[in-house]
Amino acid sequence: MQPYPLRFVRNLNRGREIATVLLNYGFGDVLERLGLRPYLNWGRRMISRKKREIPEHLSTAQRIRLALEELGPTFVKFGQVLSTRPDLIPHEVIQELCLLQERVPAFPSERCESVLEEEFRRPVKELFREFQTEPLAAGSLAQVHAAISLDGRPLAVKVRRPGVVQSVERDLGLMIELAQLMERHVPESRVFDPVGLVNHFTRTIRREMNFRREARTMQEFARMFADDSRLHVPEVEPELTSESVLTMELIEGVRPDQVRELRHLGLEPVDVARAGAAIFIRQAFEMGVFHGDPHPGNIRVMRDGSIALLDYGMVGYLSDEKRENLVDLLLAISRNDVERAVNVVMDLGQPSQPVERVLLQADLRDFIEAYYGLPLEQLRIGQLLTDFVQILSNHGLRCPGDLLILVRAIVTLEGVGRQLDPKFNLAEVLSPYIERLIRDRYNPKRMAERMLDDARTLFRATHDLPLHLGRTLQKASQDDLKVQLEHRGLDKLITEFDRSSNRIVVGLVTSALVVATALILRTSATQAQWFTLPVFLLSGFLGLWLIWGILRSGRL
Repeated sequence: MQPYPLRFVRNLNRGREIATVLLNYGFGDVLERLGLRPYLNWGRRMISRKKREIPEHLSTAQRIRLALEELGPTFVKFGQVLSTRPDLIPHEVIQELCLLQERVPAFPSERCESVLEEEFRRPVKELFREFQTEPLAAGSLAQVHAAISLDGRPLAVKVRRPGVVQSVERDLGLMIELAQLMERHVPESRVFDPVGLVNHFTRTIRREMNFRREARTMQEFARMFADDSRLHVPEVEPELTSESVLTMELIEGVRPDQVRELRHLGLEPVDVARAGAAIFIRQAFEMGVFHGDPHPGNIRVMRDGSIALLDYGMVGYLSDEKRENLVDLLLAISRNDVERAVNVVMDLGQPSQPVERVLLQADLRDFIEAYYGLPLEQLRIGQLLTDFVQILSNHGLRCPGDLLILVRAIVTLEGVGRQLDPKFNLAEVLSPYIERLIRDRYNPKRMAERMLDDARTLFRATHDLPLHLGRTLQKASQDDLKVQLEHRGLDKLITEFDRSSNRIVVGLVTSALVVATALILRTSATQAQWFTLPVFLLSGFLGLWLIWGILRSGRL
């Protein structure tokens, strides 16, 4: 008998809601396989009350999107994160997930003011000279209000929704339970790594809900670009910032997709596109940290032509090693070097299954031929990286999360750039940075530092080798040396053995009952029936109970 999922038992109402929505959108078979049928029975009234007709022509991808939207903000955010994982999620599902919309009304300003007063232990009128009760924007996690500081500066106050942390944590618990059930009972889902996806989403949304962390990120960006007037980072008010409140400079600028307004300010859209691209490329390939969601709603162009980035909740990081790998990929394409590209793929990807190197080489050869010798003005960096990630996915290689954020950000940035200038080409902006990285790679000082690091690593390993060898010999001499073996591919065999033994048991019990029944029927009333009949009834009950248990386990 399969135990009920613990978190679903603790959150019966929410568990019923999830079961209801999945059933309504045609995922009843998934519920059955996950062992969530009890929730359908316990919530039968609610299901019948909320059940509605879903058009039959909807595809599976469309039903997934609609189900996530109905399940609420946490699941919508989860879908948005899934849309950045083309290495795991099918293309048609990603296209639908990109259409996800948050339908969350603003919460009352009274509750917003109570959050501020609770956080800073002072009335709102002592915190700001003016505070606008009508929000400028509202999202699933927070909403933004305009305010005037006590010294007269315009501010934007981002306030986290009351109770959103508890709601999100409850849903995260249920989501990890669902992911574990899927990996256990739906083996074909393991290719998508359900638990890994939920864990990645958990880290992402917890970071996004921590406004103090976002404030530190903004201050770090301001420090890194202090010498670059092209980027304007909103100034943070530390004394009016906490985990649930972020107070910063109010940015009043023009969205980059408002071309007419840009021209009205005397700015050329071509210059704005190149400046924005240069800022982003410098973040990623020089600083190693970049804004993860540069869509038009998060970008403002100032009167002086500088560009302000908003919402630093999603930030990506590129280590030196990852940047070197990307440079190697571009070099392999420019030199038609398939073997080098294979090495890059093996360094970047995390294999979830054995990799057929011959097939990988064939796909990479086709990939390089598609871009080799292509004029710079025709090269699309976003499409190139997307195709590269698709190759990783086709061969069971999981792409690092930050690299996927980079790919998504570059694709978004190229789209914004082409809105401003149809001839915009990110490759022209990226080229000088790649050349600089290649020069730095072969810089004598850089090479000496790398050789010194390698020598230190080798010396450390050599220094520790006698110690580890001595411990191993000591354990071997004391018969304390243990070798751990991991069996792969035997789960199905063990399951079949289990089923076979259960069937043998059922056959033996049934045969014994038949024989016992025949013997009792032949026994006369004068022959110790008072003893044989109770024994027969007891053994029959135990046999039927055993058969029932085997049937409930699903391993007959």
